[in-house]
Amino acid sequence: MKKRIVLVLFTLFTLTAILAGCGGSAPKAPEKKAAAPLKELKVTYVKQPLNIPSIVDKANKTIVKGFEKDGTKVTFPEISSGAKQTEALAAGSLDIASCLGGTSAILAASNGADVKVVGIYSRAPKAFNIMVKDRAIKTTADLKGKRVVGPKGTILHQILAAALVKEKLTLKDVEFRSIGIPAAVNALLAGEADAALVAGADVLRAQRAGARILANGEGLVNATIVIGVSGKFLKEHPETVKKYMALHQESIDFMKKNQDKAFEFTAKETGLSPEDVKLMAPWYDFSTSITAKDLKDLEETQEFLLANDMQKKKIDIKSMIAEVK
Repeated sequence: MKKRIVLVLFTLFTLTAILAGCGGSAPKAPEKKAAAPLKELKVTYVKQPLNIPSIVDKANKTIVKGFEKDGTKVTFPEISSGAKQTEALAAGSLDIASCLGGTSAILAASNGADVKVVGIYSRAPKAFNIMVKDRAIKTTADLKGKRVVGPKGTILHQILAAALVKEKLTLKDVEFRSIGIPAAVNALLAGEADAALVAGADVLRAQRAGARILANGEGLVNATIVIGVSGKFLKEHPETVKKYMALHQESIDFMKKNQDKAFEFTAKETGLSPEDVKLMAPWYDFSTSITAKDLKDLEETQEFLLANDMQKKKIDIKSMIAEVK
């Protein structure tokens, strides 16, 4: 009997040990691997019309130094055309469009590109102007039948349309020709055009040569410029986009706290005088948060593009928004 009891106890002890061992060696769920750090981050550098945060970043190397810690090299392709920026995003040859016109982002999205707006770069209705020389042209209504030059499908073009609508006119009531801003100013000054669509430093150049501002975006178009990425890049590298936005904010903060230095950087980079930069800087709002007013402005931009046959397919503007904080 004693032998039986000892045998039973030994068997129970052995089974308990085996079960305990099995419990401790249960297979673990595979750990989710973190995305490997990027070897290179490609961000557009656009200094015009007066992109002070980008110029400050270039001078201080804020983004470059910030990503060096991750072993990521930052390069800055200079692609100023909105259409080319969105093409590069779609192709993967560009990661972040740091300064992208709202019109370009909407057109790309409506054509099927997976473009996401992760923040606002600037709003500057006062920086985008309709300019004239002829003293007989006193209001936008006086542009009826006149020659107007400037870049088509842009914020400036939208401001012209909005200003004409306010006077119960349309773009069909003017003779419009699409050319770049510097060429538009030259055409106005040479008498080859009656009005020019002008932005940034070219406004001062035109004024000093005798032209004047007839109207700008104030009260018409908020002139929203966005920060864009591809949906694929945002999905694969959300932390990279988040870090970029934080570093971009550092440049904005530097600009606010060290205004004279920021203006000095900008003057050197653009060829303007520090006084000119100081004069133009208040035209710009560089806060990155996307507001209800920004959404409304983007929706109105879409209506402009649709009404003027530049956009065929209407999209849900909110589907483009992927704000990163």
